[in-house]
Amino acid sequence: MTSPLPSSPAASVLDLAPVVPVVVLADAADAVPLARALVAGGLPAIEVTLRTPAAPAAIRAIAEQVPEAVVGAGTVIAPEQVDASTAAGARFLVSPGWTEALLAAMRGSGVPFLPGVSTASEVVALLERGVREMKFFPAQAAGGTAYLRSLAGPLPQARFCPTGGIGPQTAPEYLALPNVGCVGGSWMIPAEAVAAGDWDRVERLARAAAGLRDAGGRCR
Repeated sequence: MTSPLPSSPAASVLDLAPVVPVVVLADAADAVPLARALVAGGLPAIEVTLRTPAAPAAIRAIAEQVPEAVVGAGTVIAPEQVDASTAAGARFLVSPGWTEALLAAMRGSGVPFLPGVSTASEVVALLERGVREMKFFPAQAAGGTAYLRSLAGPLPQARFCPTGGIGPQTAPEYLALPNVGCVGGSWMIPAEAVAAGDWDRVERLARAAAGLRDAGGRCR
């Protein structure tokens, strides 16, 4: 992830907000009101995962109707998904892991990207290729804050968005680390709230999540 986001004052998606909501939508009709609630709560960077058939339409709807949002595509695991996601309006890409082919496709997309890593060797391999911003996944299972803290010494140039098993109680611990720019999570998007169209609840949870950087004792 080496280039600035279009029309964004931040250098990268890691700096837009302390939390990137990880959104899984079964119905694209929920995309716009959900995105508006998240943005109103202070979380403009929104990762829509490509885990459901509704994802491309959801990305397109957010890109077209919620200009305040910075919508991205997550769970990008194949080069062809890169083209489809950017065509739908994705402004950043996130993968759970990477291959040379996938990395080449993401680099060629022209939008920022976060390739996934879970080991020091994967981090070093990306640094060799000029990539300094990465997704750390699955964060809790792969060693959590202790592992990331141990990487900060020998690999201080790497910055991470940890995702996987993180909630409001543990997020501040991650955000306090010098090599963590933001975290990814879905706790501010309860399935029952989405099903009920309770966007006020989503906004309240998003606002609480947006304040977690201060809770972690670190501000940008």
